[in-house]
Amino acid sequence: MYTRVQKAQQKWGGSLSAIDSWLDERQQVIVSYCKLASLPPFESDRSTLPTQQRVQEFCQLLLDYISAGHFEVYERIVAESDTKDNKCRQLAERLYPKISNSTDLALQFNDKYADHLSTRQSGAFDLELSELGQALEERFAYEDELINTLHQTQTDDPVSV
Repeated sequence: MYTRVQKAQQKWGGSLSAIDSWLDERQQVIVSYCKLASLPPFESDRSTLPTQQRVQEFCQLLLDYISAGHFEVYERIVAESDTKDNKCRQLAERLYPKISNSTDLALQFNDKYADHLSTRQSGAFDLELSELGQALEERFAYEDELINTLHQTQTDDPVSV
């Protein structure tokens, strides 16, 4: 996941401030996820649950990232398709339902764990965190398609800002 965001930042960084900001938020979500899941280089004792504060921080970053996508970047893509060909809109319409699946999963995770994590939930927490990680990985790939298309519309039209 982290390698993907680094490649995205290298490829599209500096093209649009909304994309730069969004990719920075994605990076924060990935680092927080890795800490929560005790993935390298953030390995820790997995016999205990993460702190509630760490779960809350992750959930907040995740919701901020998802909101920025829905209310800034996706809207920008649709706006671009209104002024150019329908390539952006068609792609967004095709990918949006797939992206929405991970949004639903993230909201469910937040609702279940952001305010209360107990030892009784430990098995479910690990499983649901893993499922969320897989969904985010897919989401990032779909979003990269959208970003690439938006970037192409920006570079195809040198007058556009």
